[in-house]
Amino acid sequence: MNNSNENYREKNFMVTTRTWLDDRLEEYQLMDGFDDCIAGVSSRFGQVPVVCYDRNKVIKKLMDQGMTWEEAEEYHEFNQAGAWIGETTPAFITMVGDV
Repeated sequence: MNNSNENYREKNFMVTTRTWLDDRLEEYQLMDGFDDCIAGVSSRFGQVPVVCYDRNKVIKKLMDQGMTWEEAEEYHEFNQAGAWIGETTPAFITMVGDV
């Protein structure tokens, strides 16, 4: 598959993801610029659904922006995973195959 097809699929996925979220969740929090790292929506009994990000994709994206692995880990833990913005604060998942 060439790059233009990959870019189209990635862009289409992000639009579809945003549309899906808009259609199903009344309120949710997103991290600006990380739509391509969304793994899905997490839900638990008695709690509102929240957007769930693939942690490793988030770390990779931070590294692609110029951070070392250590800097990306620290930034993510403090500024993203460690940020509480209410009951719709996003969640992060480490995919089983990535452990």
